[in-house]
Amino acid sequence: MWDGVMDIRHKQRLKQLRRHRRKLRVRKKIFGTAERPRLSVYRSLKHIYAQIIDDERGHTLVSASTLDREIRPLVAGVRPKKAQAEIVGRILAERALKLGIQKVAFDRNGYKYHGRVKALAEAARQAGLQF
Repeated sequence: MWDGVMDIRHKQRLKQLRRHRRKLRVRKKIFGTAERPRLSVYRSLKHIYAQIIDDERGHTLVSASTLDREIRPLVAGVRPKKAQAEIVGRILAERALKLGIQKVAFDRNGYKYHGRVKALAEAARQAGLQF
């Protein structure tokens, strides 16, 4: 018999497994090159992280998150978390454009293109990144 705790843990594990499968399915098709690096997004319950990666060399070219020293004061007290994601997306795009990166391949990392992931992507587009 399943008790309440085991049932919740089982559901959480299934949710993680499904996201991981979606991630693998998407990553088969998306590959970051020097001309068009990959913009990868990771979201935790509290924070959001984004990085632009050249998969040919295996290097992270640019990154931004709500934990960055420069970004943390900007997102302090900002609610909802979608607004924080917009700030991270805008700053990531500004940093990328300074390095001459204009076009990227968007990797949503198995998450739905919805909510914070969508907010980050649209803010990066408005700041000048093309994908």
